[in-house]
Amino acid sequence: MKLELYYAPKTCALVPYVALTEAGAEFTVHNMNSRSGQLKTPEYLKLNPKHKVPVLVIDGKPLTENPAIQIWIHRNFPKAGLLPADPQQEIQAISLMCWFASGIHPKMTPNARPDNYCDLPDSAESVKRVANKLLFEEFKIADKMLAGREYFFDHFTTPDAYFFWCLRRTLSFKLDLAGFPNCMAHYRRLEQRPSVQKLIAHEKAVDAEFARTGQAMN
Repeated sequence: MKLELYYAPKTCALVPYVALTEAGAEFTVHNMNSRSGQLKTPEYLKLNPKHKVPVLVIDGKPLTENPAIQIWIHRNFPKAGLLPADPQQEIQAISLMCWFASGIHPKMTPNARPDNYCDLPDSAESVKRVANKLLFEEFKIADKMLAGREYFFDHFTTPDAYFFWCLRRTLSFKLDLAGFPNCMAHYRRLEQRPSVQKLIAHEKAVDAEFARTGQAMN
């Protein structure tokens, strides 16, 4: 089986990178620069007309959308336990990933691209303020879910990697998450996993290469 992951630093492509690493899968990484227009080239649009990452190409066939990619990885590497074994908990884990993808992720994006949400002059700070209020409401729910727990389930699962990315991306916007101690404890715990450490090292190397070639990420 040939696996190719299209990945860009700081994006939610972190999640399949970590999941594939946890699974012990062999995969090739194609490092993309999401700020350079690389995701809108004709070649890339053939893989994903939505011009986003991640894309996992499986024996030449592209698969998009993080929840679907995580389910595929779990089904093909079941021994890694990337989703809970209990069927009811497995469905709950998929529900969590869908929440992260459709509920939390969109509320972070206004911090990076406020003009995508309102084109009125001097509206950027207002857009961010409203979005972050909604974002923090989501984190309040997650913080209660993580109370007294190391992970969302009895052991590490791929929803943990997804939520780690949500927190990491939020922190990159210099937002204060001290009011969510359980979330932050989860973040620090995940940060020490070997798979995440490997991702962080990879991202640093990619960032350095982009900087060397004049493609520095913002």
